[in-house]
Amino acid sequence: MNSPRPITLHLPKRIEIGSGAAARLGTWAAGMSRILVIAQPVTRAMVGRLGLSGTVTVFDGVQPEPKDTDLEAALEVARQVRPDLVVGLGGGSVMDVAKLVSVLWNSDQTLDDVAGPDKVASKCAALAQVATTAGTGSEGGIRALVTSTRTGMKVAVESPHMAADIAILDPDLTMSVPSAVTAATGVDALAHAVEAFTNVRAHPLIDDYARMGIRLAGRFLRRAVEDGSDAEAREGMLLSSFYGGLCLGPVNTAAGHALAYPLGTRAGIPHGLSVALLFPDVLAFNAPARPEKTAEVLDALGLPASVDPETVRASVRAFCQALGIDMSMAAHGVREDQLGDWAIEAHGIRRLMDNNPRDMSVADVEAIYRATL
Repeated sequence: MNSPRPITLHLPKRIEIGSGAAARLGTWAAGMSRILVIAQPVTRAMVGRLGLSGTVTVFDGVQPEPKDTDLEAALEVARQVRPDLVVGLGGGSVMDVAKLVSVLWNSDQTLDDVAGPDKVASKCAALAQVATTAGTGSEGGIRALVTSTRTGMKVAVESPHMAADIAILDPDLTMSVPSAVTAATGVDALAHAVEAFTNVRAHPLIDDYARMGIRLAGRFLRRAVEDGSDAEAREGMLLSSFYGGLCLGPVNTAAGHALAYPLGTRAGIPHGLSVALLFPDVLAFNAPARPEKTAEVLDALGLPASVDPETVRASVRAFCQALGIDMSMAAHGVREDQLGDWAIEAHGIRRLMDNNPRDMSVADVEAIYRATL
């Protein structure tokens, strides 16, 4: 192994995995008297499964693509509650807002103050993350994203202060996730691992987390889509998502996520679906630059090895379509006249585009958009 670059890996202090794990949160949180649960309406009903005591307040005003206004509303509730513990109960959107609430509710800092890496001054409350979907892996990471209503762009915050004190992966909480959401978020989990694995900043340690995430998705994603009650598949996808999330801090994603952001912020397409729509084309574009790793990805997904971009695109697109995903952006409301501006915007997200293993011009971005339209 060549001498790898130095990295820092932040992990949750405690991780509970398995059926029934959610109920153990109450035991861990014993003695915490003021608890704020950040949720969505669909996950609010799960609060009773956490075994919490004390005074529990639930804020469920988080959109699937959270905005800074969602964060401000959650912070206003937190300042009234003055929580000892903030719980994120949901997918990535909920968990990202929970991270920011846990470090900002009793702080003089604003979202603008902490945007970027390592600007958060301190933690204001303990943080528990309870994943109810297998997608972002946000429960394992130290990064949060919300959309600015002023610019329409994603604001990224990264800080070790946002690492979870406890992360819970309970497949029982994911059983009711619809097959369409399971498919899209599952491809997002896969894409996190793949983009880190093929990244210019790739690292041997993170490569192995990525390999585990990719292999688990290859083994369990279709099963979870076809039978939502398959407990083994649900747990396998939670682990796939978790491993993908661990890749994000030290390495991060690349062009795939940069291209996906305008679909979410401009067209309102859910994040997981945005990533899934573009996943085959971005992997195909990068294949000539990472032939051996692309072959590993394809093998893990049960697809024939190839470095020919068109062959890679066709086989991975078929993989996604077999999950029931309509892979046409137009079918999800995207118009051709939007693509030029989106290409410029995506190309300008250099914190991700600079990680891509193959240089991608504005024209390349627009060509991928058009191929996916």
